[in-house]
Amino acid sequence: MFASPIAPLQDRFGRAIRYLRLSVTDRCDLRCNYCLPKGFSGYEEPTNWLSFDEMTRLVGLFAQAGVSRVRLTGGEPLLRHNLPELAARLSALPGVEDLSLSTNATQLVKHAVALKAAGVKRINVSLDSLDKGCVNTITGRDSFDAIMAGIMAGKAAGFDPIKLNMVAMRGVNEHEINRMVAFCLENGFILRLIEAMPMGSTGRNAQYLDLNPVREQLVAQFGLIPEVAELGGGPARYWQTADGSGRVGFITPISQHFCASCNRVRLAVDGTLYMCLGQEEKFEFAPLLRGGASDAEILTALKTAIELKPERHEFKEQPGKIIRFMSQTGG
Repeated sequence: MFASPIAPLQDRFGRAIRYLRLSVTDRCDLRCNYCLPKGFSGYEEPTNWLSFDEMTRLVGLFAQAGVSRVRLTGGEPLLRHNLPELAARLSALPGVEDLSLSTNATQLVKHAVALKAAGVKRINVSLDSLDKGCVNTITGRDSFDAIMAGIMAGKAAGFDPIKLNMVAMRGVNEHEINRMVAFCLENGFILRLIEAMPMGSTGRNAQYLDLNPVREQLVAQFGLIPEVAELGGGPARYWQTADGSGRVGFITPISQHFCASCNRVRLAVDGTLYMCLGQEEKFEFAPLLRGGASDAEILTALKTAIELKPERHEFKEQPGKIIRFMSQTGG
């Protein structure tokens, strides 16, 4: 029987933690040049990955502590064998109200229907360009056709909404932003423009683009107005078309950070809980899960871990501070 809820998780700064990003693998079939360096081989050994049983148990305890949103991430989560099985187990947990997925979509044609049936409601897809050559250059693979087929398979399967994540980079794809907005409005997708974050050497080498002037230009061109409704519990600030039929989100961790309202933590595939993308605070849950700890002991550890969450990142002040790559943290 599911235990009665404990007091919701809250950090030292009064922020309620409602959102867990769960990395099911640190592997990826692409090599996006702002994420992983060429030749990277520092992956976690599969023997150290949390099993589906361990993930289900831990997410169940997070849910008992008030976390209602769970996002499956990676690496590329669809590389984890039998992912729909895990999705079905997580979506059935009491307290999990929203299960979503972040993916590069290269494998989505094969799995979209099964994931939807398993309880995944929404998907976010990484797509930085509509130009095939540009996408293939960024991802380091001939990936464009597979990504586009995956996006359309997700649409056919009924995921709603589908958000396309575009890391906007100066001199790389900034000239395509207007085209991407038009594409998303035409197809009923939500575009989210993201400032490149200095995660690892690759992130620091990305051509950072301040999105505030971009937003002003898009507001004028597409007649966008501020969106009041919250969409998905994440960090984006949304603007919508005047008739409410389309939306564009802006994720601005550098130019206009959103740390004061941060409600999320990230669980890496090895059971390490990271409290912030831009800080080093973490807590290891694998020793508890594999050492016979009771549910009560793990719940106590959850509260201890959340107490470590820092007030804010320091991407702007210390851009070289975080040496781990995004895939190691959980996207």
